[in-house]
Amino acid sequence: MGIGLDGDEGVDCTGALLVPGFIDCHTHVCFGPAGVDALQLPRSARTLSAVPVLRTLLRLGVTTVRDAWGADAGVRLAIENGWIEGPELLLSLRQVGTTGAIGDVWAPRTGALEFYGDPSLPDPIFDGADAGRAVVRRMVQAGADWIKVTASGSMALGIGVHDVHLTYDELAAVVDEAHRRGGRRVMVHAHGARAAELAARAGAASVEHGTYLDEAAVAAMADCGTWYVPTLSVTQSDPEHGPDGAPEAHRESMRLAIEAGVRIAMGTDGPVRPHSEVLRELSHLAAAGLGEAGAFRAATIDAARLLGLAEDRGEIAVGKRADLVVLDGATLDCAAMEERLRQVFHNGVEVVR
Repeated sequence: MGIGLDGDEGVDCTGALLVPGFIDCHTHVCFGPAGVDALQLPRSARTLSAVPVLRTLLRLGVTTVRDAWGADAGVRLAIENGWIEGPELLLSLRQVGTTGAIGDVWAPRTGALEFYGDPSLPDPIFDGADAGRAVVRRMVQAGADWIKVTASGSMALGIGVHDVHLTYDELAAVVDEAHRRGGRRVMVHAHGARAAELAARAGAASVEHGTYLDEAAVAAMADCGTWYVPTLSVTQSDPEHGPDGAPEAHRESMRLAIEAGVRIAMGTDGPVRPHSEVLRELSHLAAAGLGEAGAFRAATIDAARLLGLAEDRGEIAVGKRADLVVLDGATLDCAAMEERLRQVFHNGVEVVR
């Protein structure tokens, strides 16, 4: 690709925009078939449902993903061995949290419910700093690349979005233990401002969602170098059916973060919205204040920087891997990206679309 290059084959990019492969820093590839009660399915169905999801993401030009919990090390192994096709997969295994947090599923009639119990997906519940270190050790033992922590309630469940579900000492212990284990880092689910501020002060690498940030939260994130993965698709793709005020609050959080100089990377939180809509996140990022060039950066080089992969991908440069997307039309317009896709290359091999 280019002028005067000596290679095995040429690719005509006339009238096209050539960009690096996209990176989704927050998705869930193993959440099972949409709309199906997980209790009615064999456990294997949840894992096997990742096969079409991963294929869809790759064919849409997403060449790297950070799974925000649900996939185990076997899914990564299947991709690496070529048993299934998909983007390169970074794992967090389970979202870890304290008793009563959103990872601790409980119902009045049945008590504790274990949707994801499996030796390859260890127990994620902990209380206290020492137990926080132990939960990191369990996840690393099972193959986690990242540690995912829940610091607030769930907007999807409609509970406790402004709550803070763990203490500074607990989260700081998790962050420290993750770093001690091969320099791993921590991503924190935090809708509310206080949970996001806690995540930043405790040393987390990224705040996920951040729907209700305020000036104090973004100041802490900027001061501590904490990344923001806003997953705007959750509130912006279908704003009429979301929680009251959430779409507006999310856009305001973006404004505050941009003004404070917080670094932003793309994540979608699929399948809250279908994985087939992954590229619409760029439009949301652009509209929320990043602009089109900023949205492309958030989905490529900035996402690679967050994930610690910028030496290898995220831009088109000599010596970096050939994860490439060819888009019809030499414009940065983020609208209708799916319709512009001409070709996708992953590790230098064209993806059959």
